Amino acid sequence: MELIFDCIPCMLKQAIEAARKTTSDVEIHDKIVCETINLITNYKKYRNSPDLARDIHRIVKEKTGINDPYSEIKEKDLEAAKIVYPYLKDFIQSKENSLYWALKIAATGNNIDAAVYSNIDVRKCIEKELEKEFSICDIDIMEKKLQTASNILIIGDNTGETIFDKVMIESFPDINITYGVRSEPILNDVTEKEAVASGLDRVSKIVSTGCSAPGAILEDCSEEFIEIYNKSDIIISKGQGNYEALSEEKGNIFFLLKAKCPMISQKLNVNLNEYIFKHG
Repeated sequence: MELIFDCIPCMLKQAIEAARKTTSDVEIHDKIVCETINLITNYKKYRNSPDLARDIHRIVKEKTGINDPYSEIKEKDLEAAKIVYPYLKDFIQSKENSLYWALKIAATGNNIDAAVYSNIDVRKCIEKELEKEFSICDIDIMEKKLQTASNILIIGDNTGETIFDKVMIESFPDINITYGVRSEPILNDVTEKEAVASGLDRVSKIVSTGCSAPGAILEDCSEEFIEIYNKSDIIISKGQGNYEALSEEKGNIFFLLKAKCPMISQKLNVNLNEYIFKHG
């Protein structure tokens, strides 16, 4: 998905938030914002938002000397998600169409983002979000592909979602699952460290995309990941960052996300905050 002018204010806000999360030093804040503004003046050279976001967060890391500014937030997100895991397991076992609800649970996990919720609020939030239906749901295509598929590649997004993705994976039929993660810390996205902490290594093979952006930009991914991508019978791309990076790519790909950004909701022709499970 092409980086457009409307994305720029969000990128600058992201830089300011990251700077404040990382240090209280106002002089460092100023340096991060000034360098970010310089980057943004040349925004047209970037392929998409994840491409620009990677360079912005590289500035944050360089100026603060902290390689994983969101480490504490990721830990809180993961702990909050683990609390609702038993509820999610009971919930899906009570449903007849387990595939539909597995996908909906995985999409709903996007609400655990940057530790916005307290432990009590997480449960209430998830219960409410599970009541909402997909605005786009290509589950019929998924069911057909599952009849002959021997493997699935899931490309992960935020750390808190990994527990929800685990529930989805445990609900799939007996099939080989590979779970793609970021190659290094970026925002609150999942790396191998968080994937293992969530127990995903017990239900899937974890592999780095080789890309450090908050979205799997195939041109920047490793040869190993590209080979897995090309050989996958089904690809499930989680979240907005991966959608922005992969929406123009070919392959047996399904996009599973909540449209939390006005630009993405317009691109998908849905209302803001609606759920999407879209093929191709």
